[in-house]
Amino acid sequence: MSAATSASADQTMSTRLDSPAVLASARALLRDGRREEAEDLLKTALLADSSLTDVRRELAVLLVASGRRDEALPLWCAELRSGQSGLSWMQDLLQAALERPDLTLAGDFAVLTAQARWGDSSISAERAEIPLSVPKLWHDIEQFRYLRRLGLLGRDYETLIEAYQTVHDRLARRGPDAREPLDPHGDPGFADAYNRLHHVRHVPRVARALSECWDPSAVEEQYLTNPPGVVYVDNFLADEALEGLYHFCLESTIWSGNRYAHGRLGAFLQDGFSCPLLMQIAEELRAALPRLIGVRYPLRQMWGFKCGPELPADATTHADFAAVNVNFWITPDHANLHGTSGGLVVHDIDAPLSWDFDTYNGRADLIRPFLQQRQARRMVIPYRQNRAVIFNSDLFHASDMVHFRPGYENLRVNVTMLYGDREEETHHRQLSGPETAPLRPPWRSAVFDRTRLRG
Repeated sequence: MSAATSASADQTMSTRLDSPAVLASARALLRDGRREEAEDLLKTALLADSSLTDVRRELAVLLVASGRRDEALPLWCAELRSGQSGLSWMQDLLQAALERPDLTLAGDFAVLTAQARWGDSSISAERAEIPLSVPKLWHDIEQFRYLRRLGLLGRDYETLIEAYQTVHDRLARRGPDAREPLDPHGDPGFADAYNRLHHVRHVPRVARALSECWDPSAVEEQYLTNPPGVVYVDNFLADEALEGLYHFCLESTIWSGNRYAHGRLGAFLQDGFSCPLLMQIAEELRAALPRLIGVRYPLRQMWGFKCGPELPADATTHADFAAVNVNFWITPDHANLHGTSGGLVVHDIDAPLSWDFDTYNGRADLIRPFLQQRQARRMVIPYRQNRAVIFNSDLFHASDMVHFRPGYENLRVNVTMLYGDREEETHHRQLSGPETAPLRPPWRSAVFDRTRLRG
């Protein structure tokens, strides 16, 4: 067949296999249980015209639903390269799976999104937007060294560690809070490696994730009958689950979020903070607390934070967008040098519904006088490994003073799971009263209210 004939055939195939027709035919085949034929049809269409975005997305989801996540990854990467709509599609898929709820599928979507965003050195635009910071570079150096000691990274990482150390030392000379943009055209070895998924520990499900040492019914009763809705649980996870999650956080190079003050680092569901065990914990919580969470409040977000060795008290006061917050700690107690602190401070006042996210989540200059005016009371829950605090997520809260031992393995790690939406919280509503607008100090111009402060 001549090149002209081949091109004509390809054009005819592309015309015949337009997206709506292909999707309709593939979905009809799926309804009839003819999955392989549906898959073949989608692949044929993409071979004829790789620009058929809807067809590519349909095939990607079909592969994931068939348990073939590795085969779906190239399609995920292609979507990300297609522009912002690709990332929006991924986020919509994840939220729909959480809403369903199908947390296994949501976990697969989250892992694929993280792999597409952070796993391939050729996709560097988004990573380049995350600035270099002294705490982030220190963390990554120490994590690489930790993984080298375990034999989980090769000898070639010694060169990368040296490159990281050079950048760290140069930046640290400007001060502990110094930050600068990543130069994608600088040292290619360093730039290509920054914020990549070098290693993610596989942590499977266990026989039972939640410990049998606490009584879910008693926890529900205490939460529901005692405003404003705060209860803590010791021995929260079963030993096997606690150990698996601790090592997941130590070993996985997922800690990309560094916009937070005092050197804190974050990792979110869509950025790699996902594994079968985490999704199992989230599922078991909904089942164990049917009146408190249950079907009423789907999982909305999940994250982990690392901080230490020092964090001043009241440095992170905020509220969250959810109805119920489950926050638990996994670093061993011997890391904590101040046994009565290091945990969580929860105020008995919630964020007014009229406040937007940027205000109730980051405007300390408004939150503090608001709490003072309301004569808010503080509930202090000290740090303990494997202690969970379950509370009304709309209550203002903050990490208590942290004074932990130096060293990578001693960083304080907390895990947060958010269920439901703050607007739909029905258990304890509304403690702050009918406030219609955030307080503004008289000297402050309204223009500042449009500026989002970064922790």
